Amino acid sequence: MGRAFEYRKARKMKRWGQMAKTFTRIGKDIVMAVKSGGPDPDTNGRLRAIIQNAKAANMPKENVERAIKKASSKEQEDYKEITYEGYAPHGIAIVIETATDNHNRTVANIRSYFSKCGGSLGTSGMTDFMFDRKSVFRIAADDSVDTEELELELIDVGGDEIEFDEENGQLVIYGEFTAFGSIQKFLEGKGYEIKGAEFQRIPNDTKELTEEQVADVEKLLEKIEEDDDVQNVYHNMKEE
Repeated sequence: MGRAFEYRKARKMKRWGQMAKTFTRIGKDIVMAVKSGGPDPDTNGRLRAIIQNAKAANMPKENVERAIKKASSKEQEDYKEITYEGYAPHGIAIVIETATDNHNRTVANIRSYFSKCGGSLGTSGMTDFMFDRKSVFRIAADDSVDTEELELELIDVGGDEIEFDEENGQLVIYGEFTAFGSIQKFLEGKGYEIKGAEFQRIPNDTKELTEEQVADVEKLLEKIEEDDDVQNVYHNMKEE
């Protein structure tokens, strides 16, 4: 059927793989949220936000309900959240957030990725100071939203700034890491439909690399992101 077909097939398979990875990550988020705050989204704000993220990722409702039910059972193992830090080739700082039921397996895998790709796994605090931890929310952008007024109101509940995501037609709200609950409560109280809510690590400064150097770093990032124990990966490489 030709190379074009094979290319499209490869892209489709990769997209399916990314979707499966996203569902796995959300499933772990659900387990940790239920274990810490209970299975009722009405009283568990973190779980409520994860369910919104699942909806945005097109995760089937039955998958979400099954994950909540499983997380509530005694058979469900606990996941431990562990953060790893290191340097990719060309001095790019990396922070990796994991959720694992086997620390020895996870650290061995992470260390091997760095080793094989010319990077180095470091110690706690080695690169984390280069990133700001933020609460990030997404709401639909339409003419009814007065962004200047919203930004002023958000300051009182820990919000920092609002950006417009033209590609998705959404407003992205950034706030203090500790203000997640207060921002979520404010947005829900105002009747905004939250399209996504998460914590992010945003680099204080970014480093520009050549095309060849970018390829070196992306090789490492890809290996890390494919690991089932990895939830999020952050770096300070400048992206176009």
